[in-house]
Amino acid sequence: MDAVKIKDGIYWVGALDWNARTFHGYSTQRGITYNAYLLLDDKITLIDTVKNIFTDELLERISSVVDPKKIDVIVSNHVEMDHSGALPAMRAICPDAQIYASGPSGVKGLTSHYGDLGVLPVKTGDSIKLGKRTLEFVGTPMLHWPDNMVTWCPEERVLFSNDAFGQHYATTQRFDDQCPLGQVMDEAQKYYGNILMCYEKQAMAAWEAVSKLGPEIIAPSHGVCWRSHVKDILDAYGLWGTNEPTGGALVVYDSMWHSTEKMALTILEAFASAGVDGKLLDLKDNHISDIIPQVLTHRYIAVGSPTLNNNMMPTVASFLCYLRGLSPKNRKAFAFGSFGWGGQSIKQVEDELRACGFDIILEMSRINYIPKEGDLQELRRKVMEAVH
Repeated sequence: MDAVKIKDGIYWVGALDWNARTFHGYSTQRGITYNAYLLLDDKITLIDTVKNIFTDELLERISSVVDPKKIDVIVSNHVEMDHSGALPAMRAICPDAQIYASGPSGVKGLTSHYGDLGVLPVKTGDSIKLGKRTLEFVGTPMLHWPDNMVTWCPEERVLFSNDAFGQHYATTQRFDDQCPLGQVMDEAQKYYGNILMCYEKQAMAAWEAVSKLGPEIIAPSHGVCWRSHVKDILDAYGLWGTNEPTGGALVVYDSMWHSTEKMALTILEAFASAGVDGKLLDLKDNHISDIIPQVLTHRYIAVGSPTLNNNMMPTVASFLCYLRGLSPKNRKAFAFGSFGWGGQSIKQVEDELRACGFDIILEMSRINYIPKEGDLQELRRKVMEAVH
């Protein structure tokens, strides 16, 4: 397992988790990359590590370039264990190396996880000289933990961005222009939606700071590095970070005996007749983390559920709980569903949509048992009126 050159004297020494298919409820069909970077200078420096079970892979890649015992500096941009898990092993291998983390929260977090590793805090504006290169630190708190920071190498114009601009995307290639751009951007959007959307203010602050730096390469802690499409990913973050959807409608639902599904199809057609492009997403077939990226760009969200045991369907409840935690704003929404005798689910769905802070544009639509043609026509009329 060899290191991969990013620029002269800068190497990727991370690990590939080909078989990972979930990350905190987020589906990772393309696997996960844990990125770490090695800088060769007067002071040999490691930026971030990997999940602890991949420590041997990290060490093998470092060893293909330099003896790990020669590392002088370790920068921990983020406490979370997919980035810091190999720190105890690195401390044992190079006991004299200086470890830096983001302020008191970074030191506290690493100490809580691993005991006293002798970590020093750094803050925005601090820098260290490695030799011909400098590392400058910029705090990005709550993107997405309190300790987050990014590390900037001005001489090389490389930004080590940690979780910002990342993708859960395992590949033997290390750059955006070596992979299908559509896949990379899709995974970047999915990553932003599921990990960073609820921190829009922090994301916009980081985007503004990074844009001013003008990086030639963005080296995140997950996925591929950006070199040919730096402007594209910065523009995308500038759009996503506003939390201003560009248009379109999502019709998200689950159905037991196809009655709620018939309502969902009618609602989709109503949106189309009103000139609003829509997507139909059955929660039996679409993972919630695959729906969230669509939420980033769609203005209307209609959510439907039949009533099961006096409640909404578990899939719908899971989706709404997940959605509420990510805090999308500036959306228009309404609830719908069929029922047999209780019908509590539709009001529950509407309450959750209100709790998300959405503008409810249509009173909840409930249909008893199997929708009749007249019921569906009335539903269609109401949706079209609400959209207009």
